[in-house]
Parts: sequence; C-alpha cells; structure tokens
Amino acid sequence: MKNKILPIFLSVFFLISFFIFYKGLQTPNIYIPKTDIQKRIPIFEAEIFDTVNKINSEDIFKENKFYLLNIWASWCLPCRDEHSLLISLNNQKDINIIGLNYKDNYENAKKFLKELGSPYKKILLDKDGTIAIEWGAYGVPETFLIYNKKIIKKIIGPLDKNSVMEIKELIK
Repeated sequence: MKNKILPIFLSVFFLISFFIFYKGLQTPNIYIPKTDIQKRIPIFEAEIFDTVNKINSEDIFKENKFYLLNIWASWCLPCRDEHSLLISLNNQKDINIIGLNYKDNYENAKKFLKELGSPYKKILLDKDGTIAIEWGAYGVPETFLIYNKKIIKKIIGPLDKNSVMEIKELIK
C-alpha cells in the first residue's frame, strides 16, 4: 500500500506544478506605462543651463499655456534624431519647449546645442537624474505635454512625426 501512495502523490504533485507553470506562461506580465495622464507636475528646483541661477518649477510653468518638457542628453542618439522635430515644434506660437538636460557633461551638452540649434525656451540641469525620476521618466528621451500645470500626454522614447501631429492636435 505504501509503495502505491508515493508514486500517486508524486504524479499529482507534478501535474499540479505543471498546470501552475503552464497557466503562468500564458498570462502576460508586460508593464506598459500610462501615456495619457492628468497628473500635476512635480514641484522642483533646478539650475538653469549656462548660468549658476536656480529656478523653481512654479516659476516656469504658468496657467493656461502649453509646455513641452523634453528630457534629453548629448550622449543620447535618439535625442539627436528627434531634435529636428523639436526645432519644428519650436516654431509653433502656442507652445513653450523646456529642456531638461539629463546626467550630461556640460561641455558636451553645449556642443550638442551649438551644432544642432536649441529649440528650448529654458534648459534645466538634472545632474544626478532625480528631477527626471520625480517626473516618472523611464529613460532618455522622454517628453511631457503640460497644460494648466498638469501632464496631459507623456511620450516615451524619441518624438516621431505621429507624436508631433498628436501634440499639434492636442494644443489646438
């Protein structure tokens, strides 16, 4: 009798284990971050690029205006690719583009802007990456569309023609 219980017990155990693992493989656990959010912007203080002055986010983002916060770095190749789209968006009268220079070498960032031009009304420094974390950024580049001090759209990765068209539609 004891000789029969052990094989039956092991068979049931392996069957249950197989069923659990099989179900686990069929359930996707991919995390997709939200890109349409109505969250207030974080309050922070940052050093302004090319100066030693600091500015508070409350003084940058005003009510009833559209802003685009673009997190970028000179070492970021996708940032270089999206830069021409930011330049074209800068020609829009109804949007202010704010740059957040992320964990970058100051001289390299200066060369980057000199070479490609600057689409930014203001550039803020994020030397240690804490400001980007407060915004909920996952990497570089990321772009946030802001209105009335609320994030209304988050674009993860580089801008493309579709995301620029979407931004233009939202600011109309």
